[in-house]
Amino acid sequence: MSQITPSCCSCSLPPEGGASRRGFFATLVAACSTLFTVLLPSITGVLGLLNPLRQKGGAGRFVRLATLELLPEDGTPYKAPVIAARSDAWTSYPPEPVGAVFLRRAGDRVLAFQVICPHAGCSLGYESSPQGGRFFCPCHAAGFDLDGRRTDPSSFSPRDMDTLEVEIRNGNEVWVKYETFRLGTAQKIAQR
Repeated sequence: MSQITPSCCSCSLPPEGGASRRGFFATLVAACSTLFTVLLPSITGVLGLLNPLRQKGGAGRFVRLATLELLPEDGTPYKAPVIAARSDAWTSYPPEPVGAVFLRRAGDRVLAFQVICPHAGCSLGYESSPQGGRFFCPCHAAGFDLDGRRTDPSSFSPRDMDTLEVEIRNGNEVWVKYETFRLGTAQKIAQR
């Protein structure tokens, strides 16, 4: 009588190649999940840290300041507050006053001037007179005519008043590109 014996014991154990393949995939899944667990928060943290560098500041944006009806036709300056929402690094602020601009009609054009004195940053004022009025700095007595030019070449102010770009939109809305500029220099250099 002959006895039948299995030729190999492959029926009870998996082949050697299959075991190493399963081990490789298990190691690969564990490595990927570990990498995902470590890298995702790290990448998110780095992007959050660098986010302010990718954002543009509030300077250099057009803001609606007035309508033509608000500006006196005789050229008297109108001081318009600049209200804007802004973000500073990681904080966003609701709309609030961020500055002011003098607006004035000059014929069929509208002129806009920054209210900050180019010398040391004091707030410029306007005083009317029978000769037409002038802008002045109360801190160092610098004077400017209605076109923003220095009235005294030996003035403390190193340059004329800073002009701003103006657009008339929708027929009567006065929009101004609000910017601030470096103080104490003869060149008009926008701050970012």
